[in-house]
Amino acid sequence: MSFQLTDEQRAIRTAVREFGEAEIEPVAREHDESREYPADVVERAADLDLVAPTIPREYDGAGMDTLSSVLVTEELWRADPGIGSAISARGFGTSMLATYGDEWMKEEWLPRIANGDSACCSCISEPAHGSNVAGIETRAEKAGDEYVIDGDKMWITNGTVADVAVVMAKTDTEVEPAHRGITAFLVPTDTEGFRPTKIDNKLGIRASDLAEIKLDGVRVPADHVVGEVDEGFYQLMDFFASGRVNVAAQALGTAQAALDAAVEYANEREQGGQLIKEYQSIEHMVAEMATAVEAARSLTYRAASYVESGDDDLAAKFASMAKLFASEHAVDVADDALQVHGGAGFVTDHPAERYYRDARITKIYEGTSEIQKNIIADRVL
Repeated sequence: MSFQLTDEQRAIRTAVREFGEAEIEPVAREHDESREYPADVVERAADLDLVAPTIPREYDGAGMDTLSSVLVTEELWRADPGIGSAISARGFGTSMLATYGDEWMKEEWLPRIANGDSACCSCISEPAHGSNVAGIETRAEKAGDEYVIDGDKMWITNGTVADVAVVMAKTDTEVEPAHRGITAFLVPTDTEGFRPTKIDNKLGIRASDLAEIKLDGVRVPADHVVGEVDEGFYQLMDFFASGRVNVAAQALGTAQAALDAAVEYANEREQGGQLIKEYQSIEHMVAEMATAVEAARSLTYRAASYVESGDDDLAAKFASMAKLFASEHAVDVADDALQVHGGAGFVTDHPAERYYRDARITKIYEGTSEIQKNIIADRVL
């Protein structure tokens, strides 16, 4: 299937690439080494509608379709995965709000997130429950006209910088199957008992914020339920495909960055009296890298088109395929890019080692590669 970008989509890609080259690449190494959240870069990205670009226009968002938002993510991560993550993750949870939230929730929070004034986080994973969303242990007990939430959330992007969170909690522990009885709650992060702790010892994407969150007697009004009580898991399922396509785009951007770095180095480095690009072993390695990147791009764009079409079965299948293929090959391409650099790739003088570290996360979050294989097999066998 061939994908021809519209003039508007090509313009989006060009604008994001120019932003990445001007604003992200010059400070990428600095933020990776310092682990400092790039608040100033995020602010400038918001001015260009690059933060949560799928938020509808009526709430000050860019209202981008799925493929356009994929282009944004791809180019941000091509500039730098760490800062790209910090920007593209600002809107985590906004799809749930836009689709299932009450009007007051949308009016209060979506414009602030789109404008860069606030960040959102989505609290799903727990120390003992990552891919197994149905197994979450965080509880929300009804107490009069409030809910009291207690639990522990882990690996929460934006955990220490978010102003509001969408928290998934069990409201019915007796119902079967286990994924029933989960409810989504809108929780301002300044609510008493909401306690984030920054996770700073990450392998990669170090400029992106990550936290563990303790929920200790967090009280929210009953009207802070997002959607319907006990329907949170089913609501969340609506966004699995789009989330996985987004990670495929992240992997694609990282792989493209690694390929770019390898090509640049191969055109500069001399060995044995000639440029290393003239050695067939390097030629073949780069050829395989380039082929993998283009194959990942095609599959990712195709998956994005199915998400946009509303065909849930095809969207689920191709989103998992795209996430699996793009993430696995991003790690391989980054590894090859480091190999092209030789010893120079093993130190921070070149970005190859950073891409190698950054690529690895894409095989883990939004469902591991093993989970994606299960999903694909279920739809093929």
